[in-house]
Amino acid sequence: MAPDPNRAADAGASSSGTVKDDAVTKKKVESEDLSDEDLALKQQLELYVERVQDSDPGLQKVALESMRNLAGEIAQEYAKRQTDESPIEELMELVQQIVAFHMKHNAEPEAVDLLMEVEDLDMLIEHVDKTNFKRTCIYLTSSARYLPGPDDMLVLDIAYLIYLKFEQYPNALQIALFLDNMQYVRQVFTSCDDVLRKKQFCYMLGRHGITFELDEEMVANDEDREALQEILNNSKLSEGYLTLARDIEVMEPKSPEDIYKAHLLDGRASAGASVDSARQNLAATFVNAFVNAGFGQDKLMTVPSDSSSSASSGNWLFKNKEHGKTSAAASLGMILLWDVDSGLAQIDKYFHSNDNHVIAGALLGVGIVNSSIKNDCDPAMALLGEYTEKEDSSIRIGAIMGLGIAYAGSQNEQLRYKLAPILNDAKASLDVIAFTAISLGLIYVGSCNEEVAQAIIFALMDRSESELGEPLTRLLPLGLGLLYLGKQESVEATAEVSKTFNEKIRKYCDMTLLSCAYAGTGNVLKVQNLLGHCSQHLDKGETHQGPAVLGIAMVAMAEELGVEMAIRSLEHLLQYGEQNIRRAVPLALGLLCISNPKVNVMDTLSRLSHDTDSEVAMAAVISLGLLGAGTNNARIAGMLRNLSSYYYKDTSLLFCVRIAQGLVHLGKGLLTLNPYHSDRLLLSPTALAGLITMLHACLDMKAIVLGKYHYVLYFLVLAMQPRMLLTVDENLKPLSVPVRVGQAVDVVGQAGRPKTITGFQTHSTPVLLAAGDRAELATEKYIPISPILEGFVILKENPDYREE
Repeated sequence: MAPDPNRAADAGASSSGTVKDDAVTKKKVESEDLSDEDLALKQQLELYVERVQDSDPGLQKVALESMRNLAGEIAQEYAKRQTDESPIEELMELVQQIVAFHMKHNAEPEAVDLLMEVEDLDMLIEHVDKTNFKRTCIYLTSSARYLPGPDDMLVLDIAYLIYLKFEQYPNALQIALFLDNMQYVRQVFTSCDDVLRKKQFCYMLGRHGITFELDEEMVANDEDREALQEILNNSKLSEGYLTLARDIEVMEPKSPEDIYKAHLLDGRASAGASVDSARQNLAATFVNAFVNAGFGQDKLMTVPSDSSSSASSGNWLFKNKEHGKTSAAASLGMILLWDVDSGLAQIDKYFHSNDNHVIAGALLGVGIVNSSIKNDCDPAMALLGEYTEKEDSSIRIGAIMGLGIAYAGSQNEQLRYKLAPILNDAKASLDVIAFTAISLGLIYVGSCNEEVAQAIIFALMDRSESELGEPLTRLLPLGLGLLYLGKQESVEATAEVSKTFNEKIRKYCDMTLLSCAYAGTGNVLKVQNLLGHCSQHLDKGETHQGPAVLGIAMVAMAEELGVEMAIRSLEHLLQYGEQNIRRAVPLALGLLCISNPKVNVMDTLSRLSHDTDSEVAMAAVISLGLLGAGTNNARIAGMLRNLSSYYYKDTSLLFCVRIAQGLVHLGKGLLTLNPYHSDRLLLSPTALAGLITMLHACLDMKAIVLGKYHYVLYFLVLAMQPRMLLTVDENLKPLSVPVRVGQAVDVVGQAGRPKTITGFQTHSTPVLLAAGDRAELATEKYIPISPILEGFVILKENPDYREE
């Protein structure tokens, strides 16, 4: 039987706005003094309640829809009462009932939305139970991205408390890291008493790249604490990475020629390649370093000294000119990445060189080897500390940049006392000061440290007119910006001070601070603000639009929707922007889709790589490398090979093509540069800082990357991480289990138990995860301790498992 139209019409009428104060009446239903209107409403509601239990589904639907309306009206009523400050107690009692109903009937999102409207999310905690807390928390965390501050933090706080309540400590830890709240991180450790889980927490903290000291309160047993701290310090990273490499059988070292594949091209390009120019050798140094990163062996730098081959390590080093030797010596650090003991032993020989450039490279190499590895005996500090005071500026830069990379994110006080005075040292050259600002920015990334900010501000104020025009000066505002990375409002005081700077650098500083402070927040208003700055047509001398364009990517990279919209906005900027904007757009696209080769972006960059403006073309080529970084993407590799023959006469562009080729084959395809991890929830601050620094340097390719500061490319090491899933047993030994790997599917708010991945293949671990991939165990035999299968995951045996 069809639902009666009259009944339906009634249902519609009651829920329209004619009813005054309807929410109150429902509370006073018991009292007799109801006006006719209210009485009608009361009967109406009782009718709904009956109808909802009716056997006819059509009627049930109509009645339920009318009661949904109820929640919306409560929200309006609440807003109205807030403005005229009337009491809200009876409203809240009603809310209590509705929330209880929603939570029992799998409508967690509706309950959360209602509580957000009436600003009382705390009520949620008493209504969640074992059956619905996961869905509730997933909805809370995913909606946080779209809420304005400070609501987003409140929502995440509630999710954190719910996870703690149900002892889902790994999830609670992720939210604590997202909030960057170290008190919460401590609380997770103190609340949990299972050592195995704590080991997993340490793997998660290590991957996020923060420096964190465990104390007796967090881990009581001394031996356990030492073992946990070792995991947290990433000292097992190299071992795990090499386990992956052996499993996939890519241990064989590769030479730059294996990457260029010149034999696939027609005659002219391969003929030009045989010439031994210093610029080409420098490119080969970088390609070799990127491709063999972390493998501990290659064909140029680590050849055993007893072999009589002509390419033994000493020889390759001296195939580079002056500052080229710095990058060559430092490349050894990249090849031995994360393997501190062996790395320091092999770099040691360069410290005895009588060539300052080689010593500078050795210092930088030590910093690179220690990247993202913490060590109790602080070898980097011991080796590099004394060199920051040397006369020679290249040695100073090597030591300072090395310390910045080795101690990124550590907020090490000792280093502040060592480096901050250099900023105000009248004798120090501009390049030394610029690299000091960056290193301090990296060490204190996202800390809002006032002393460091003060020192950089004074250094900026001391610069003369001529110095402000120098390309490297752009690194000073960036060092300042890194201190506030992702910290939103905290930047405002410093931004006010920056308005007093010389007008040459004032706007540049303003854009850099804004984009760093809101990086990774997805704040739409800030994106609009930055787009506004990009839409102005200015004279040639203005440089601040470059960082504004990069800023759009930095802010919008937080979630997929923002990324898509930013890509479209950047396409528009290409069409009507001035040259200095067009030069930055490719770099912004590279950051938005880093290690994630999206076809539409690939085509845009391919078009720009043939641009008539060589700076645009160079930026596009480098960005093709970033787009495919560590993916071995065949299409990008083909594009770059064709570009190498197209630009075979243009040494600068050919250099960029080579760098991009090295990036695409980063770590033979086992590494990623994506700063996001844990299902794109967490953003590693040190990784993003390294990327931004390198991109800011690329805003002036000719002067910096193609000049004598090409070693800024090594800042990328901060973002390099194995894109692996490595499962280990309770003794942390690798354990091979079958897993399904497929495209991640967003299942927030869906009913039932939807599949979280689609189009999967089954492999046995260790496996590689591409951008947007997600893994799940294909066996019931083990239970993963981490909810997200990425990086190192500890498995424990399932006690309920029975062999078939």
